[in-house]
Amino acid sequence: MSNVKKPLRIVKFGGTSVGNATCVRKVVEIIRDAARNSDLVVVVSAMSGVTNKLVEAATQSEAGNIDLVEMIFEELRDRHRGVVSALIHSVPARSRINRDVEQVFQEGERLCQGTALLRELTLRARDSISSLGERLAAPVLAAVLAECELSSEAIEATELIVTDSCHGAADPLMAPTRKRCEARLRPLLRQGMIPVVTGFIGATADGMLTTLGRGGSDYSATILGAALDADEVIIWTDVDGLMTADPRLVPGASTIPEISYREAAELAHFGAKVLHPKTISAVTPCGIPLWIRNTFSPELPGTRITATGALTDGGVKGLTAISDVALITVGGPGIVGVPDVLSRTFATTAAVRANILLISQSSSQNDICLVVSSSAAERTVEALRREFAQDLAHEKVEHITFDPTVAIVTVVGKNMRGSGTVGRTFTALGREDVNIIAIAQGSSECNISFAVSKQDVKAALDTTHREFQLGVLDSRALPVKSVAVNPAAWQYEPGQRTANAD
Repeated sequence: MSNVKKPLRIVKFGGTSVGNATCVRKVVEIIRDAARNSDLVVVVSAMSGVTNKLVEAATQSEAGNIDLVEMIFEELRDRHRGVVSALIHSVPARSRINRDVEQVFQEGERLCQGTALLRELTLRARDSISSLGERLAAPVLAAVLAECELSSEAIEATELIVTDSCHGAADPLMAPTRKRCEARLRPLLRQGMIPVVTGFIGATADGMLTTLGRGGSDYSATILGAALDADEVIIWTDVDGLMTADPRLVPGASTIPEISYREAAELAHFGAKVLHPKTISAVTPCGIPLWIRNTFSPELPGTRITATGALTDGGVKGLTAISDVALITVGGPGIVGVPDVLSRTFATTAAVRANILLISQSSSQNDICLVVSSSAAERTVEALRREFAQDLAHEKVEHITFDPTVAIVTVVGKNMRGSGTVGRTFTALGREDVNIIAIAQGSSECNISFAVSKQDVKAALDTTHREFQLGVLDSRALPVKSVAVNPAAWQYEPGQRTANAD
């Protein structure tokens, strides 16, 4: 027996990667190949679309539509049984996994029945129902691996990841999480087993199930990577990696070969839905490399995300755009010299849980511009009008308005301050008659964001991409035979990812 220590890799597979029996076969081959020279912990999402169906079932339960709930569960049963039937040929093993799957479905039905009886969907119940997809996917994948003579065990992340009690968007408590991961996973790894862990979920210290937020399986993988001091975390999804721009809008967009944590986090925050925005935060303190790779094109190298990025890097790396936003303006000569206007504005937006994506203030202080998600715009404007009601009555503040026809375009890179990036960007946009409505540059030197009309988004992205020759530079740095992109992975709602991107 070799005493050489194998590297430990956390490999996470998204919803489309395990979407049907054919996809699961590809996943098994990737795992088999990786297991030859690595110890592995596998993290798995729900099958594509399943979490959306479960959330729909929870919502229908609250409305009392129990017949629709039963139809949803029967559809999901058929889908999971189909994968089990196609991939598990041992009759005892198939019977065993079907029993395990049925227990999860029965638990979900009881939760929905309780919700229908009370006509109230609590956050705790919503978490429990929406987590069922991962709790189904992990035992099915573990059983398929066992069928293929890869020793494995399905483990629910409620045993591993300790979180706070913020249902729907819980954060991990890393000290107890490390202890649990060492106690539960390390012995399995020493035995040569492959733990298959449910993504997306955790539990409070007293065992109450929580979820990490939609798309949180990426986050689960990096949490486990940090807890076990892994050598790498690899997120297998349905795109080739992080792209220089949305390939639907910029035909010349290509894969970014290597990028820093900070740059990747900026891209995620401003709309690149390939990556959950919190994913980077777990590996940043320990410097673990993170990869984004394509399950359906495993021969492609993908994108590597590290603390520093490529050593010779500098300048613009990628572009993103968010269209589902609104521009709120608080303005008028009366606000000049009023010391608390900005703080009152921030406090008010925070009180209604509106995430400010961009803020810009004119040098004359006549206008403060905020960009928030479209879903938060109306409640934010109403709250600001209440807050400034007396100022409006005395004409100190002339207007509080919102414009839903704008979008945010963000230029992300490294060391951009003093590099002429701002001048080149706006000169190029000026040549194409793209009107800039508001501008903000981060102090991190990693991003420049500006608001434009929605109808100008494509022109803004295409022009800026061409100005900095992003596709040209990336194709030289990393030869790519083809770029297979799933456009759904770039659809954006702030704070939420599509189920396919899980």
